[in-house]
This record gives sequence, C-alpha cells and structure tokens, in this order.
Amino acid sequence: MNSIDRSRRRLAVAAAALAGYVDATGFLSANSYFVSFMSGNTTRLGVDLVANPHTAVVPALLILGFVVGVFGGALLAAKAGQQRKFAVLSLVAALLAGAAVAGRSAELELAMALLVLAMGALNNTFQRDGEVSVGLTYMTGALVRFAQGLAAKVLGNGGAGWGSWLMLWLGLALGAVAGAFALLTWPAYALWLPALWALVLALLARRIALN
Repeated sequence: MNSIDRSRRRLAVAAAALAGYVDATGFLSANSYFVSFMSGNTTRLGVDLVANPHTAVVPALLILGFVVGVFGGALLAAKAGQQRKFAVLSLVAALLAGAAVAGRSAELELAMALLVLAMGALNNTFQRDGEVSVGLTYMTGALVRFAQGLAAKVLGNGGAGWGSWLMLWLGLALGAVAGAFALLTWPAYALWLPALWALVLALLARRIALN
C-alpha cells in the first residue's frame, strides 16, 4: 500500500470492500463457507475431513475454484499490460453479474462457483513483477503490517503508512457489513450491487491508468 499513490490506495480500499461484501453474501448463502477467504475454507476442509468427511468436497471445490480464478485472472492481467486493472475488474464484474443471474434462478451452486472465481481473479488487480502487491480478499497480512508499522512509529523507527493498511482492513470489514445487510434485507437484488460496484471500479481503474 505504501508504494502506490493515493488514487490507487482508494481503489484498493474500495476493491477490498467489494471482496468483503461478496464474501459475506457467500458466507450467509452457503452454510458458512467462504468465497474469498481460503484460510477459513482450508480450516473447514481439515475439520470436515475428520468430523464430516462427506461434506469435505465443498471447501475443496471452493479452494480449487479460487485457484482457477487467480490463474485465469493472472493470464488476463499479463495480456492486458497497462490496462491490467481495468481488464481484471471487468472480468470480476462479468462473473459477479453471472452470479446474480444464477442466484435469481435459484442456481446456488453455479452462483457460488462464479463468486469464488470472481474473488480469485480480483487478487490480480494490484501486481508488481507478476506477483500480488496488495491482497484484496485476505487481511491477515494487512493487520500484521498495520500493527508492525504502529509499533515502529511508537518506537520512533518510522512506521509511515500504517494507516493505509488499517484502511484496507476497514474496507473489507465495512463491505462485509454491507453485504450481510443487503442479503438479509433485499435477497433478490443483493448480488447485483457488487457487479455494478466492480464495473464502476473497472472504469475508475481505466481512468487512473490513462492519467
């Protein structure tokens, strides 16, 4: 976060909020499984393998889908060059729109598959030298960097930029609140909002790349 300018930091926070929103809707729709938090699904996989082996296929497929999403997004990002953010976020918007259509048709399995693909692809939005520079769907690293930066500031050893990592975490947390509220209040329309959200972010990313 510290190595990118303010407009890109805002884009990152908004994208993290998108991830939080989508993960909350998936969590509430699919028996407390995740569509973006693969550490949680890995724990569920381990527990299910011991306690309920017949259900272990669910987290396993979600993890596989996420990996496929990251893989496909990485290929697209590599081909898109300077318009990487626009291309990746456009793909995410299309996948989320597909999930919204599937959800309206009561095709929960298809909707979940498209959601997890979208969240995997989303992590290719911010790259440096072909690797993720800002993780958007997982916040453990962001909280570690926030806490380390805050400690460095208290010790007088720098720590500049710790607030940016805190904002990234807050983006995901507030997005999750919004996703849970939307799904419980307007379940028929809850998945259309993140599709539109991702499209707006794609257009903003294209504008940033052109400036």
